[in-house]
Amino acid sequence: MVHQRIWRLGLTGGIGSGKSTVAGFWAQRGATVIDADAISRQLTGPSGRALEAIAQTFGPHMIGPDGAMDRQAMRTRVFQDPFAKRQLEGIIHPLVSLITAEQTHAAIEQGQHCLVFDVPLLVESGERWRRQVDRVVVVDCDQDTQRQRVMKRSGLSEPEVDRIIAQQAQRLERLACADIVIVNQGLDFDELSTQVAQLAADFGL
Repeated sequence: MVHQRIWRLGLTGGIGSGKSTVAGFWAQRGATVIDADAISRQLTGPSGRALEAIAQTFGPHMIGPDGAMDRQAMRTRVFQDPFAKRQLEGIIHPLVSLITAEQTHAAIEQGQHCLVFDVPLLVESGERWRRQVDRVVVVDCDQDTQRQRVMKRSGLSEPEVDRIIAQQAQRLERLACADIVIVNQGLDFDELSTQVAQLAADFGL
């Protein structure tokens, strides 16, 4: 019996690049998409597995009345205090890795041969994610396109969007880590979907 190769692809891109849209197209082609951001939100949402450690480390006031982490308060705290940021990452990252491994195992058990790990901060994580994937797929566009997309969808001001972009890996850093680049600029949904479909065919989808 010939065993089909299992591909693990790391998908990343800056805010406003269209990475989530591309992840959806991969899912439509039959890939299992494992979303690190979604896992993180579940961990810090109501009854999330990270809440007890967050309350112990940062105080119970960091848990809002809805039973979830107070995201705005935490965002302010870690922006002002790099040590607090490292503390939060020390709580969240091991749990994300654990749940990612559980979801990966389940997908492989079900016969999946192409897994796409949707990781916004893949480049920023250094080797932590790079060691876990066979290829890094970067969704790319220029910074002005990022800015316009994010302002349109979120209502944030230009300085606010630029501050977010500045906190992420820069475009050239992402491209330097890329094995595959999906250019999402000046395309409509159909053209972007076609680009993903052509690429997915190389991985058996």
